[in-house]
Amino acid sequence: MKALTADCRPATDPLHNAAEAFIEKGTPAFKRTVLALFAGGFATFALLYCVQPLMPILSEGFSINAAQSSLILSIATGMMALGMLLTGPLSDAVGRKPVMVAALFGAALCTLLSAVMPTWHGVLLMRALVGLSLSGLAAVGMAYLSEEIHPEHAGLAMGLYIGGNAIGGMSGRLISGVLVDFVDWRTAMLVIGVIALGAAVAFTRLLPASRNFRPRPLQPSTLVEGFTLHFKDAGLPWLFLEAFLLMGSFVTLFNYIGYRLLAEPYHMSQALVGLLSVVYLAGIYSSAKVGTLADRYGRRTTFWVSILVMAGGLAVTLAQPVAAILAGMVLFTFGFFGAHSVASSWIGRRAERAKGQASSLYLFAYYVGSSVAGTLGGVAWAHGGWNGVGLFIGGLLLVALLVAVKLARLPGTARDVA
Repeated sequence: MKALTADCRPATDPLHNAAEAFIEKGTPAFKRTVLALFAGGFATFALLYCVQPLMPILSEGFSINAAQSSLILSIATGMMALGMLLTGPLSDAVGRKPVMVAALFGAALCTLLSAVMPTWHGVLLMRALVGLSLSGLAAVGMAYLSEEIHPEHAGLAMGLYIGGNAIGGMSGRLISGVLVDFVDWRTAMLVIGVIALGAAVAFTRLLPASRNFRPRPLQPSTLVEGFTLHFKDAGLPWLFLEAFLLMGSFVTLFNYIGYRLLAEPYHMSQALVGLLSVVYLAGIYSSAKVGTLADRYGRRTTFWVSILVMAGGLAVTLAQPVAAILAGMVLFTFGFFGAHSVASSWIGRRAERAKGQASSLYLFAYYVGSSVAGTLGGVAWAHGGWNGVGLFIGGLLLVALLVAVKLARLPGTARDVA
């Protein structure tokens, strides 16, 4: 009997050998691919979150209140979520790499322009375009990896990509937060933009062209067909829900842990609270490590275990000692990035067609969860302090765990075999 490939063709099928020449671990192409996607993920999240430490300065500089200042981040994430509904299908039609390259250069250039905009509305316009541009890499990167990397190594590759996301999110906050003590916010933004431009150049040169990509016409009927296909799947809608729940939990914890540590009995300085983003280092490690474990033991089990780790970390943060709070944050971050890396690679394996659109739907739910749950967490903080926030996040994680158990019991598709 002939061996079968993941899509049920004989391994000796010439079409398979020509079309599905997967990138293997340890090869130069694998190293170039993960390095390129690492650089792309770094630039994406550095550009997205670099403005967070600048909000108080922007309030003063433009004579706006805190809610108005927060728009510099929320307008970017909102446009990023909406853009993912378009850039994923666009990449299904014109190709993965062209969309990702245009996305990185566009976001870097809009960041440079935002630094020289004279008015607040001009800055917000550029930030909206940054978010729209970044959707092109965030939505398409997962689809590219799932198509080009050998299935046995997809978890590791996805984990390294998400590790780049974690480093970018941490570095964007740290770089701008430190620089603004020495230069004005415009100069800090220019520095971030130049770094992102360099990452875009590296990404373009390093990333191999797609070999397994099959174009789909960009037509309304095709988009509707893709949506219908994904939502009829037994697993994909549950993975979209997991994106909402997990990112909502993560953002809520980091939105309000600072309020707790600034208040009694801790009275930490704003600078010290800002340095808490270094716990992202746990996510950088776990995204690759858990991805490897998923390749070895199966994503189904690894996924719900990662959610349990998040819940354990949340429970530890309810303690009073600062050391316990920090340990809980590390554990929570470790579990989140591990779960996200597993779910991200699972989308690409579960979706048999229109992978870019499937990735877009996952990330759309991911950023909607960030916005909706992050805001509702503020209600929990106002009414119950940190215990209220903990109860709210715990509810989200309980639902996430139940969904993960359901996913673990589903039969796999031809490509979703682990």
